[in-house]
Formats: sequence, C-alpha cells, structure tokens
Amino acid sequence: MSSEQAALTQTPPPAPRPVAEPPSVLRELLARADVQFNGARPWDLRVNDPRFYRRILTQWSLGAGESYVDGDWDCERLDMLFERLLRADLDRTAPGPARLQLLLEGLRQRLFNLQTVERAHQVGEHHYDAGNDVFEAMLDRRMIYSCAYWAQAQDLEQAQEHKLEMICRKLELQPGETLLDIGCGWGGLARFAAERHGVRVTGITISKEQLAIAEERCQGLPVTLLLQDYRSLQGRFDKIVSVGMFEHVGLKNYGVYFDTARRLLAPDGLFLLHTIGVDRRAPHTDPWIERYIFPNGKLPSPVELAGAIEGRFIVEDWHNFGPDYDRTLMCWAERFEAAWPRLAPRYDEGFRRMFRYYLLSCAGFFRSRQGQLWQLMLSRPERRGVYRSVRPA
Repeated sequence: MSSEQAALTQTPPPAPRPVAEPPSVLRELLARADVQFNGARPWDLRVNDPRFYRRILTQWSLGAGESYVDGDWDCERLDMLFERLLRADLDRTAPGPARLQLLLEGLRQRLFNLQTVERAHQVGEHHYDAGNDVFEAMLDRRMIYSCAYWAQAQDLEQAQEHKLEMICRKLELQPGETLLDIGCGWGGLARFAAERHGVRVTGITISKEQLAIAEERCQGLPVTLLLQDYRSLQGRFDKIVSVGMFEHVGLKNYGVYFDTARRLLAPDGLFLLHTIGVDRRAPHTDPWIERYIFPNGKLPSPVELAGAIEGRFIVEDWHNFGPDYDRTLMCWAERFEAAWPRLAPRYDEGFRRMFRYYLLSCAGFFRSRQGQLWQLMLSRPERRGVYRSVRPA
C-alpha cells in the first residue's frame, strides 16, 4: 500500500448495529464484483441503515452516492470498491426500478441540449465557485485541476509542472506567439506559458471565483483573462489549448466547439485538447456526479470525439495516460483529508463525505480503465509540415 493510500484508509468504525438482510438481487450483483455486504475486506460495504437497500434498488448510483453522504453506509477503501464495481460493469447493470430511471435520464440527455449558452455558467457556480479554500488545500500550488503527468515525478507539484511543460512542448510554443486557453481555470497554465515560453495568453473561464484568483496570479504578465463562453470569442490565435473543459461542452455542441476552435486558430497553428474520456459510448452521465459535482457534464467516447473532429481538424497525435489520473485523484483526496481540520468550520460533515466520495469513486473509475485521459494534437488541414509527437520519458 502506498503512503497516500494508507493515509486514506479510514479507521474502521465500531461494528454496525444489526440491520436487515440485503435483498438477494443486490447480494448477487455485488458478488459479480467480489464485494460483500458487511464483509471484513477494505472494499466491502458496511451498512449502517437498512434504508440503503431501498435507495439502491430505486435510484442505483444516485441512491448510492446520496446514501453514502447521509451516512447510511461506509467503506474503508472507496477507491478499491469502485474499481471492482466498474470492472464488473455494475454501473450498467441496474435492477428493475432503477433501470427505468436511467433510461429516462439517457432520453433526457439525448433530446435536450443541457450545455446551451444560457446554462453554461451553471457548472461554474455549482462546483468551481464552491470555495477557493477547498481547491487551494487540495491542489498543487498552481491550482491545476486536471490530470498530472507522473512518468518522472516524485510528488504532485512535480507531476503538474511536468504536465504543463509537456503541453507547451507539444504546442511548439515560440516567444511572441499568441495562445488561447479555453477554460483557463485559476490561471496556472496561462502564467506558466507566459513566464516560461514568452507567449501572450488570452484565457477564458465561466467561473467568477476562478477569474478573481487567475487575475491576481497573472498580474504583470502578458495575459488577458475573460469571463466568457467560448462560443462568443473573436480573434485569431497561433496556438489553442483547452485542458479539462471539453467535459462540459456536451455532445450536441461538439460541432460548434470544434468549428469555433477552427475559426479562432491560425492556418498553421496547433490545438491541444486535454480531456477525460470513456472507453465506450455511454447513454448518460453518472446521475450522482451530474447532480452534485458537474451539472450538465458529458464524457466523450473515442468514436464520439473522432466523429466531431473529422472534416474539421487533422489528428496529429492522440496520447492516453488515464492511469495517471488515478494517482492524481488519490493525491487530491489525501490532501483534502489532511486539510479538513481547517476547512471544517466552514463546511459540514455531509460536504466532507460528498467530496471524499467524489474523489475516491473517480480514482476507482480510472483504475477500472473505464476512465481515460487523452491529449489530442489537432491542426487545420491546410497546415504545412510534419508534426513530431512529444512523449517525455
């Protein structure tokens, strides 16, 4: 067990009070993933309230997340539990009443555009504006809220710096060039590119809280930061980068997104897209993540992403380092738990359990290999010359 995993191992609580026996359908489903109710292994579920069974049967993953936050059940190692559940595809194997709910959710996401211009601000207000103190405690000093690159890194700070340098090298940044950062977050990449590579950066975000910190951190540098949706942006840029923002675009807007990027990119320019993906098409976003963490989010499959790119850009390179996100999330979770004593006066125990569930279930998602992390290098068809892929050891 690594030190970060050891730090996240919760002290086993006292043995739970006797509760009703789990329904056989749930016992059989969990057995497929080698998970038991009230078992002794770190990934087994300990049931604290029998209403948990009803919530799972009727709401599946939404019920699992909500009942965990409410304290209906516990697990010593949530990351290990979710790795097993997802490797067994139990997220796609809901029982009767919950199956109907998921079908309706899939239909809703197919019929409606949940990421319109009018709705684009919702994820910023709901998640990214939740509290800068949480993210300052959880993330590295630059507040990079995306997968780090661990090939040669010893800690989170190094891994995020190596990722930023890899991005700049992939983009072949040259002093004096213009760089557009779509979804600039707290300004970490914008500042790094301006300081280390001498480029002029325009960054856009939909989060007021992120913008305030980004402006402070980039003061005095050739960096312009805007509170703006990508669809209304004008101009022309030598290079474009988008890190951890495409997950909020939505399938119905992929065409508009790539058309906008092509319009903004110089003919000989390069566009780096850094995004989470899934191993295969999913009819809907996980309902708990969609409701409590990233409203209106949608992770692309390889086919969905390639289909939207086709005819708009040339794919120069497609780099997958999804397992690095598992380690990144475990670091964030460790740092969040370590910081909890100073965060507790502002947030209640339900918030703590929600964030723990979010970080560790996502770590299990990437460890299961359902979750992927891609960096695509894209160029316009008229670009001249050969692109040489960058792969730091």
